[in-house]
Amino acid sequence: MEEALDALWFKIVEVIQYIRTFLDIIFAPLNFFGPAFAVFVIALITVLIAKFLTKHIKTKRYKQLREEFVHWYNLRQEASTCEDREKAKLLQKNIDQAELNKVYYNYFLESFLIGLVTKYLPIFSFLAYVNEAYKAENLLRLFGKAYVFRITNFSGEELLIGAVFWFIVSIILIYLGWYIAGKLYSKHITGDKKDTP
Repeated sequence: MEEALDALWFKIVEVIQYIRTFLDIIFAPLNFFGPAFAVFVIALITVLIAKFLTKHIKTKRYKQLREEFVHWYNLRQEASTCEDREKAKLLQKNIDQAELNKVYYNYFLESFLIGLVTKYLPIFSFLAYVNEAYKAENLLRLFGKAYVFRITNFSGEELLIGAVFWFIVSIILIYLGWYIAGKLYSKHITGDKKDTP
C-alpha cells in the first residue's frame, strides 16, 4: 500500500512540475517588464480566474439546496404574517426546527466548499507558484536584485518587498479596484436610468 501511495505522490509531483514549467513559459514574456509588473499581472489573472469560476461553477446540489432554502424561508415569512402572534411564533419555530435550520446549514456548507474551490484554490495555487518562481534566488538571477521593491521607511531603514507580499497586496488592490469600479458603474447606470424619462 505504501509503495502505491509513494508512486501516486511521485506522479502528483511530476504533474505539478509540468504545470510549473508550462506557467513559466506562459509568464516568461512578462519578466521583460520587471518583477512587479509580472507578479501584478499574475495576480490579475488569478482574480479573473477566481471571478469566472465563482460565477459559473455551481453544483447541482447547491442549486437544489438554494431552492429548498428559499422555499422554507418564504414559508417562514408567510407564517409571520399570521394574525395570531402566538400561532405565528409557533409556526415559525416549527418550520425552523423541521426544515429551515437543516437546509440552511447544508446550503451554507455547500456554499463554503464551492467558495474554497472556486475562489481560494486559484489564489493559493498561484501564490504557491509566485513563491516558487519569484523567490529571492530566481529574482536575483532574472532581474539582478533579490526583491521586487525597496522602500525606505521614516527611520531611514530599507524594507525589501518580496514577490509573495507584492502578490498578496496586488490581489487586495485588484479586488478593491473591482469593487469600486462596480459601485461606480452601477451608480452611473442607475443614474442614467433615473435621468431618462
